[in-house]
Amino acid sequence: MNKPAVTRNQEPDNAKAVVKRKPGPRSPRPAARKSAKAPPPLQSNFRRKLLLISLEVLGLVITAVSTIMFMLGYSANWFSGTSFFGSLLPFAIGVLGLILIVAGFLIGWWKLRKWLQDDALIWLPFMSISLALIIGWFVIQDEFTLAFGNFRTLVGGKQEASRVTLAHQVYAAYRRYKSSQLQRLVSRSIEYNPVIEEAARAYGINPNLLQGIAAAESSFMPRDSGDGGRGLFQITLVPKAIMNQVSRRLDVDKPSLLNSRHNAFIAAATLKYYLRQMNNDLFLGLLAYNIGPANGGLRFIMQQYGANDFVTIQPYLQVLPRDYPIRVLSYSLAFRIWQKEGKLLAYEEGNNAIRIQRLGIPGL
Repeated sequence: MNKPAVTRNQEPDNAKAVVKRKPGPRSPRPAARKSAKAPPPLQSNFRRKLLLISLEVLGLVITAVSTIMFMLGYSANWFSGTSFFGSLLPFAIGVLGLILIVAGFLIGWWKLRKWLQDDALIWLPFMSISLALIIGWFVIQDEFTLAFGNFRTLVGGKQEASRVTLAHQVYAAYRRYKSSQLQRLVSRSIEYNPVIEEAARAYGINPNLLQGIAAAESSFMPRDSGDGGRGLFQITLVPKAIMNQVSRRLDVDKPSLLNSRHNAFIAAATLKYYLRQMNNDLFLGLLAYNIGPANGGLRFIMQQYGANDFVTIQPYLQVLPRDYPIRVLSYSLAFRIWQKEGKLLAYEEGNNAIRIQRLGIPGL
């Protein structure tokens, strides 16, 4: 006998089994980070170290170079002469001693740097700059001026010896002038200084140099002369190219020699022209300016006699053109002294000679 099938209660198909998970141990929360100071940027540290090292090196270089120049100049004067045992050998020994002293100083400085270790970065630049300042104070003293002059002669050789000889001719000419004479020139120049300075700026020439030319040419009394000179600078023959150049610069059809401004521009342009022609030799440039283009000019005269500088051409010239550069530069020196010192200094009084030589000759 068939029994009816027993049916079980079935769960619906869409029912999902719920799985319960046991709670696991909680992971500990990360502890709050402590705020720490950020280290200084590497770039800032590098710049600081570079600056301090640069100051240290700069101070050492200034100290070493100034000391070497002074010692060599002083030794050149002390051991001057041609005797082997009396001059040449002692000077050579002195140079060797100077090299050893400088080497010892640098070695000692390096050991001091190692000994100071971390403090070296601060102390050594301070010490180096202090040495440079001490040397700088010594440089402005008269003894260094004399030693530096001897050093220039030592290195410059024949050319520097010629320059020194000519410079002392200028100083001697200034010494011979009467103070009242120079004072009158300075007073007369005041009226014309603005146009002279303008012309000097236009052509890149020292204004004291142009003042010296005007003093030598017209004594700052513009006029027409019997030799054909006209105006403030007593302009005579001027190359046509220079006149055209000045016309363009002044924006005029033709410069007037009676106009002091035009006259000054023509003089400055002419001097610049002859300086270029004489390879910027100041004495030869002034001499060529004075001689002008007549008889082929100075360059032709020098080629004719085989002269190559002012010293060798002097014997072939007459007194007036030969002394012209000396007169111009001695007047220029007077204007520089007046400009720098506010008064004219008597060359032979006290230490004025050294002071004047330190001021230097304009353009030289």
